[in-house]
Amino acid sequence: MAGHSKWKNIQRRKNAQDAKRGKIFMTHAKNIYLAAKDGGGDPDTNATLRTMIDKAKADNMPNDNIERAIKKATGSLDGASYEEITYEGYGPGGTAVIVHALTDNKNRTAAEVRHAFKKNGGNLGENGCVSFMFDRKGYIVIEDEENKIDEDELTLEAIEAGASDFEAHEGAYEIYTEPEAFNEVVSNLENAGYEFAQAEITLIPQTYTKLDEENFEKMQNMLAALENDEDVQDIHHNMENEEA
Repeated sequence: MAGHSKWKNIQRRKNAQDAKRGKIFMTHAKNIYLAAKDGGGDPDTNATLRTMIDKAKADNMPNDNIERAIKKATGSLDGASYEEITYEGYGPGGTAVIVHALTDNKNRTAAEVRHAFKKNGGNLGENGCVSFMFDRKGYIVIEDEENKIDEDELTLEAIEAGASDFEAHEGAYEIYTEPEAFNEVVSNLENAGYEFAQAEITLIPQTYTKLDEENFEKMQNMLAALENDEDVQDIHHNMENEEA
């Protein structure tokens, strides 16, 4: 795992985010809906939901919108029925790609995801065709752009809290956990005063694929197309290249 920073992909998605308020609120609402549906509607016991709510509030999303998304997920409010769909396939150069979507129209979403793959030299596959190449892990990012955090102290606290791996990068620390230990690690680090730029249970590649220049450009175009799809919630891939 060392040397391959998931945080760089997250930064890329953040930099590519559409600045329009309506789309930002829609994205937050879907993220909150998905987190609440997966782990329950109480942010005190659902660390992923708590992180999604904090991100929404940072973008000034109204509390009513946040509460409505949680109520929809927990079945206490009528509204659009969203369905979680996972797509698996191969991107340019044989990269393994998994796309998670949340949609109220699966035919529309499937067509758009398939188009993004096909247009850029990839192809969708059957469920399970690439998921075996990824491990499900708890993933936490703590930013430290001003170098105020004591790395040794954070490392020790993370391990004592139950973390399984720890990586230091310029400006950020990445902490990995087993899924069942995720909430406890988040809670312990929060109690120690740390703030998270990212905290979620996600998929980590077991191996990585390095692309040549042509396939790297195609992969970037494919990721951009998927990221611009409002139904797409998250994208996992095993491309090794870092953006110049």
